[in-house]
Parts: sequence; structure tokens; C-alpha cells
Amino acid sequence: MAQHLNLTSLVIFLPLLFSILSPVESSLARHNSHNSQSMTYIESSCNGTLYPDLCIRCLAKFSKSTIDGPQHLAHVALSVSLSRALHTKGYLLKVANELRAINKEYPKVQDCANLITDSVDQLSQAIKELKRLNQFSSTINDKVLWHISNVDTWVSTALTDASSCARSFPGHRMSKRVATIKVKALNVAEVTSNALALFHRYALRYQQAAAKKP
Repeated sequence: MAQHLNLTSLVIFLPLLFSILSPVESSLARHNSHNSQSMTYIESSCNGTLYPDLCIRCLAKFSKSTIDGPQHLAHVALSVSLSRALHTKGYLLKVANELRAINKEYPKVQDCANLITDSVDQLSQAIKELKRLNQFSSTINDKVLWHISNVDTWVSTALTDASSCARSFPGHRMSKRVATIKVKALNVAEVTSNALALFHRYALRYQQAAAKKP
């Protein structure tokens, strides 16, 4: 009798279990599909940058969310660049404070800190300006092109600042601290270069449309 009840319970329970698991499995499948599509889009977009491997590594963690086109990807890339610049700025200010008045490397480190601080400001402005472009949708007018020009100028300036910081320390013979600064500055320059390339990809459709206007 007990065995019969167990079999009956199993017959009732299994369909219920499958009815619970099926939507979950379906949801997971859709989620994995979105991740795969986002990752494919990130990889294809990064192939157009100067540092594609770095680009993919930096943006791969964002594949878990849906990347909504080139504008969204450019915004994410600029956010990554700003994050790296902020981290490097903090490190440089800390080192500059430690070296103040006791080390001949201090002036270069302080100059580098000023350059990266400017990079942070430029990238912050660029991100805000890119957000303003959202309100124009697909509209093409002089104001849109002006916003695009602003973003391009600010990100290009941030790239120049980070590159100048890295070039402040030429050669290969240097202290471990200076070598760390150079690596961090180069990283900011490279991720910013990638972000600029992705922004250009986004802006291209506006510029092409503007060129076709009579």
C-alpha cells in the first residue's frame, strides 16, 4: 500500500517539477543567448580598435547586459576609460605626495598627475556630452554635430594627456615606482584610444548622413 502511494505521489510530483523547471530553463537559455549576442557584438566592434584584445577584455564583463547599439557601447567604453584614469590619478597623487621635496622624480610625477587629472576632467565632460546626444535620436542638425565634435575633442585631449604622461618617462631603466606609473598611464591611453575608436564608429552614421544633406 505504501509503495503504491509513493508511486502515485511520484506521478503527481514529476509533472509539477517539470512545469516549474521549464520556464527557468527557458529563461536561462534566453539569458545565455543575450550574453552570446552581446559578446559577439563587443568582439566585432573591438576589432576596429588599435588594441582589440585589451578592448575585449575590458568590455567582456558588460556582455551580461544587453549592449544597445554603438552609442551604448561607446558610453560603456568611455566609462571604463574614466574608471582607469581615476584609479591612475589616485595612485599618482599618492606617489607625488610621498616624493614631495625629497626625490628628483617628483616634478615629473606631479606633471604626470596633472595630465591624468586633466584626462579625468575631459572624459567626464565627454560622457556627459554623449548622454546629451540621446535626446536627438536620429535627428541630424548642426547641434548634433556640435555635440559630436565636443566629445571627439575631449576624448582626444584625454588621450593626448595620458600619452604625454607615459612619454614623460622614456627608456627602460627606471625605478619600480616609475615603471608602475608608466604602465598605468599607458593603460589609460590605450583604453581611451579604444573608446575614441568606438565613439567614432557611433558618430560615423551622423557624419555620413550630414554629408548627404543638400
